[in-house]
Amino acid sequence: MFRDFRHAWIRPFPGIFPVFLAAACLGVTATASAQAPLPADVLAVIEAPEYRHSLWGMLVVDLETGEPLHALNADKLFTPASVTKLFSVAAALDALGPDHRFETPVVRRGEVDSQGVLRGDLILLAAGDPTLGGRTLADGSIAFTNNDHTYANGSEKGALTSPNPLAGLNDLARQVAERGIRQVTGRILVDNRLFDEEPSTGSGPSRISPMLVNDSLVDLTISPAELGQGARLETRPECRFLRIDNRLETAPAGTPLTVTLQLISPHELVVTGRIAADSRSVLRVVEMPQPASFARSLFIEALERAGVRVAGSPLALQEEAELAAPRVDLAKLPVVARLESPPFSENARLILKVSHNLHASTLPLLLAARHGERTLAQGLHRQHDLLQGLGVDVETISFGGGAGGSQADCVTPRATVALLRAMHKHRAADAFRRALPVLGVDGTLAEVVSAESPARGRVQAKTGTYFWENTLNKRYLLTSKSLAGYLQGASGRPLAFALFLNRAHIEKAGDTAIAGKALGRICEALHAAH
Repeated sequence: MFRDFRHAWIRPFPGIFPVFLAAACLGVTATASAQAPLPADVLAVIEAPEYRHSLWGMLVVDLETGEPLHALNADKLFTPASVTKLFSVAAALDALGPDHRFETPVVRRGEVDSQGVLRGDLILLAAGDPTLGGRTLADGSIAFTNNDHTYANGSEKGALTSPNPLAGLNDLARQVAERGIRQVTGRILVDNRLFDEEPSTGSGPSRISPMLVNDSLVDLTISPAELGQGARLETRPECRFLRIDNRLETAPAGTPLTVTLQLISPHELVVTGRIAADSRSVLRVVEMPQPASFARSLFIEALERAGVRVAGSPLALQEEAELAAPRVDLAKLPVVARLESPPFSENARLILKVSHNLHASTLPLLLAARHGERTLAQGLHRQHDLLQGLGVDVETISFGGGAGGSQADCVTPRATVALLRAMHKHRAADAFRRALPVLGVDGTLAEVVSAESPARGRVQAKTGTYFWENTLNKRYLLTSKSLAGYLQGASGRPLAFALFLNRAHIEKAGDTAIAGKALGRICEALHAAH
């Protein structure tokens, strides 16, 4: 779910008639086709005083037949926020397939003598695997929490998953040792040239990279100690790459939490602030600005744990010139280790369940890389063709990235529903639907309705949230609160729907949840009506 896109990571931080009457009351233009009037409970939400200045868009259709049931501004452009991820994930599932697995190799440049000494370099070739084994559970699925660690700096609910984020690197290091390599006299390198590094479009980690270990983050779990003492600080992963000056204080009970993270060099972090003595532990994260150097350092430490002696320091920053040869040539070198990811359907599930901006932003670049291309623009052009092939009217949409944080991102309710219906019939239909948050159950929809809601478990949909600070009035503007997916009516009728609320005043950032619950009430009304 999107938060404030300007967030800085290191700074503090049913019937037959058209709905003309309803449309007139809302100051919007109704669609010309003959759908049923909007249910009264839906009108009660969208006519609420807090939305009198807002724009609403909606399309609800029968999933199997495509029969339109309710529509409001269905052909107008709306800011979709993270509903954008539906399009990015659908295109990636279409191109890669739900069973695609990333294979990340380690190659050697040099010979290994009879004593197990590699007289040359060991090179980790980034393959674009977003999790690199760091979220893989024993059953092969990718772990997620309802509040992902990538958003911890803007929330008190951020949580860690249970797998070791270094599990993939540890596996690769173990394989290197099992191949008989006991010492590396040359360099340990990471080839990060699968595609260009680009800014992520959305809150969370800012840099898209083909090599991600723990999302290029160091997790900081902060806990109070005795009053007047320094607060406790635990890091994950533990590493020598980052040195931390912990100046956090334990303050009297009830003191508001303040945490400031100041990265003063790629290796040095100063943490200041106060945590109340009666506070529970809280999570904060710091982004490493050089993903390849961070991964290289962690790989060196993994090799050392596996009993492989290396000459290179884990503190050194890698320069691209050290790779010396084109990536295509390095890929022909002898492979000494290889990590295989879970199927891509699991990556899709992580992205959509928690609205993972960094991984969603990576998807167009993965599409580009499949064709030997490197840029976001090239990847979005590939996505254009894939979406067109799925039957989406690409002339009615606009995207500047894969996650939903670009100011160029706009979609219509009709295009969104067309995508949903296309994916319902797609070979990856099960993977696509399984990836969606479930209303009142998990992901970004976990807390939108009560446990007693009749619609609980009957809606699988992607959320979107996008807001900016309204500095003039010392409050916020909710640019978008959106929801699109599949809904089962009380009669069992399957529906596809897209709901967009744009431009609503809110008093504080946390009030985005109020709008989310309003969309939840619309889902409850649609469930009851059908």
